[in-house]
Amino acid sequence: MKRLKKILKWIVIVLGALLGALALFLLFSYLRPNQSQVDASVVTETWPAVNDGRHNSNTDLIEWNGAWYLIHASAPFHFASDNTYLSLKRSTDNGRTWEEVRRFSVPGQDIRDPKFAAIGDQLFIYALKNVDFTAEPYATTYSFSADGKTWTPFETVQPAGWLFWRPKTIDQQTWYVPAYWHEHGKSALLSSTDGKTWNVVSQIYAGDRNDETDVQFQPDSSLISTARLEFSDDYLGDQRGSTLISTSAAPYTDWITHTKDHITRLDGPALFSYNGNTYAVGRYQPDLAWPLAQQGSILSRKRTSLFQVRPEGLIYLTDLPSAGDTSYAGLVQQGDDLYVDYYTSDVTRDWFWLMGMISPSEIRMARVNLPALEKLAQTKAQ
Repeated sequence: MKRLKKILKWIVIVLGALLGALALFLLFSYLRPNQSQVDASVVTETWPAVNDGRHNSNTDLIEWNGAWYLIHASAPFHFASDNTYLSLKRSTDNGRTWEEVRRFSVPGQDIRDPKFAAIGDQLFIYALKNVDFTAEPYATTYSFSADGKTWTPFETVQPAGWLFWRPKTIDQQTWYVPAYWHEHGKSALLSSTDGKTWNVVSQIYAGDRNDETDVQFQPDSSLISTARLEFSDDYLGDQRGSTLISTSAAPYTDWITHTKDHITRLDGPALFSYNGNTYAVGRYQPDLAWPLAQQGSILSRKRTSLFQVRPEGLIYLTDLPSAGDTSYAGLVQQGDDLYVDYYTSDVTRDWFWLMGMISPSEIRMARVNLPALEKLAQTKAQ
């Protein structure tokens, strides 16, 4: 009996110590001040666009018909909810103030990852439908408008099962969109001339739990692509997690895989060009630690950051003020300024990813000086 009491006593002590350590870790994580590494010569200005106490996320941004349009998901938390809707907003003062134009939802389902495309005289919105709590979309849906106010009912994109990222064009006639398969593991390039009917052009990559994929045209009309490679769905991440970089020459039927870059797993990629060079805004994990914070771990800190994208790899350039659950940017380029919208948890703190997932988040705007960004990239490439 005495031995049993002694064992129980030590069990209580050990459990108490573990719970105490967990409480201290959570308190430290909650109060930890933000340590984003923001280059002030590049990121010249930031301000909040949406901060209403909901979990705002998954953004896109476009300039169309003399105004800026912002769209984002609004939800109770990061995970799927049938209380999620897409909020479409309009600004006529370069993103300083926003007026809500419309809300989109799918009854009884979650909706997320909206993307814009101005095709012909229509503004298109593509978004992903989802019923899985952990957010595993199963289809792409679209709506379009001639005036930004009146929108068609959602229709499901064909061929079914492909999850669209951001459509782009080089000639305003043929549009190309990278997409990943709803069960993960492969990505493809599709094309359209009207934004409604899409055809598969080529497979970009297969394997390694291939996920979110973006493309950008190069000066010679070729495409460069980044793809999120998860390798597994482990909540604590996977040390193999990386960013795949591939290229393809017109007519984009064949892709060359160049590298799997481990500097980050570029979640929520938004690619753009300046002076013939390609850059990306996406999620960055500043620290890797085995076994609790491997690439993609829900216990790791996250950033929205800027990178240069080269066939041989990524070059990390600077963070935007960000923390917790963050990234998924939209872009408007005006001359030498790039305006970026993105979502983030409280920028005064440095929460780990899961803490951000269950907390409110805001949409922020940032103004990026592109000549300074280019200079920084040249310096870091040396």
